[in-house]
Amino acid sequence: MPPPVLCATFNAMQTKDVPQTPPPHPQQVETWLFDLDNTLYPASCRLFDQIDRRMGLFIEQRFGLSSEAARHMQKSFFHTHGTTLRGLMTEHAVDPADYLDFVHDIDLSGLEADSRLDAALSALPGRKVIFTNADTGHAERVLDRLALAHHFEAIFDIRAAEFVPKPDEGPYDRLLERHGLAAERTVFFEDSARNLKPAHARGMTTVWVRHEANWSAPPAEDDYIHHRTDDLTAWLQALHARNG
Repeated sequence: MPPPVLCATFNAMQTKDVPQTPPPHPQQVETWLFDLDNTLYPASCRLFDQIDRRMGLFIEQRFGLSSEAARHMQKSFFHTHGTTLRGLMTEHAVDPADYLDFVHDIDLSGLEADSRLDAALSALPGRKVIFTNADTGHAERVLDRLALAHHFEAIFDIRAAEFVPKPDEGPYDRLLERHGLAAERTVFFEDSARNLKPAHARGMTTVWVRHEANWSAPPAEDDYIHHRTDDLTAWLQALHARNG
């Protein structure tokens, strides 16, 4: 396993966008909804690279394939079913618990607490919830490493979504119903732009925490994205500064 990449904060060298429309006043927001991976920590930590390799290895071992053939199957599942797990469940009846335990067995030592993000989250009024395609165990381990777990009242994970991933419509409705969220008073932060479209359709304010990976970018039509930033912490700090 390669040595971990230490990445305590977002990359301050990246360009910060000024939103083209004013963000909501914090006092008008009831719930701050956050994706987990590559959102609450920078994509430059490259945790998903570890997960991606574990996905391929799981398929290699399960089906006796070469690494090249396993990767082809993995990406085919992702594009056809939304996640590799959904493809494995649908086409091969794979036990999701076996898969999730395997692919999330990664080194988190590169993650470190970010006091700036901790303070920015502390200053947000209202509820804070995690909405992730990972499972709760992985989310809890990541939040513990980041020292951010105390901010979040709930984690809506892939199990709660009945193993149907974002951006499928169903998980958004289940999330809103289970946790009693008012979509029009919810702000959703997410690194995969396509996952913001169903949130926008339900009335949420959307913030794309973008990075360099091609799969995270929106298609040509992206009017469902209200705000964009390369740095979640800086965006939240600017929100607080703007509203005193």
